[in-house]
Amino acid sequence: MAQSPGGVRQHPHSSARPLGGGPALFAGWALELSGTLSILLGVVGVTRETLFGSPDYTYEFSLTAWGWIHIVIGIGLVAAGLGVLAGRSWGRGAGVALGAVSLITQFMFVPYYPLWSISVMTLDLLAIWALARFLTTED
Repeated sequence: MAQSPGGVRQHPHSSARPLGGGPALFAGWALELSGTLSILLGVVGVTRETLFGSPDYTYEFSLTAWGWIHIVIGIGLVAAGLGVLAGRSWGRGAGVALGAVSLITQFMFVPYYPLWSISVMTLDLLAIWALARFLTTED
């Protein structure tokens, strides 16, 4: 650590910046929650295919396939959320990208389980908004 002429210690800059609070902290936790909920939805889809109704729908996959899609996206969301909370620069970009992918897949899953999908879509939108706001104010 270097000391400035006024006696205040200055920390050297690193690639990982702690976020403190505000929109980035909220976005990290929203990504974590969205990812966890997506993983739970995916596990239920893989293990209990009869739980969700199967409407006549354009984007019709087997519910096992939807389950694996949600698990993979959920793991990515959790990793991106950890990156955002750790202050990594890749976490913000990954959070926006994976939040957008999650938003689209949840929208496509609305006919199967509407309340869950709309709740996760809301988390995704809020996380994307907070990260986009953070990117423009911090960088």
